[in-house]
Amino acid sequence: MILLVDYTDLDNLKTTTINSAKFLHDGGWDASKRYFMVAANASNKVAAVDTKDGKLAALVDTAKIPHPGRGANFVHPEFGPVWATSHLGDETIA
Repeated sequence: MILLVDYTDLDNLKTTTINSAKFLHDGGWDASKRYFMVAANASNKVAAVDTKDGKLAALVDTAKIPHPGRGANFVHPEFGPVWATSHLGDETIA
């Protein structure tokens, strides 16, 4: 479960609950700062949250144990801006 909090009005916080994978750990923003990606390392998934729409944009199956860290943003020559993370115990990139 993901809790998305809108801090625009501190006297009237808006909290949105988004169902996702279990065992969410750590994540980071994509280059546009619209999407937040977070690894669910014990579930072998990465959740992508559209923070503008307040919805789960994608729940991606990954190889075993996506790294529970920040990941990296880079520009791929063919695919453009990319967010990626490694996996624990091997060289897989998701």
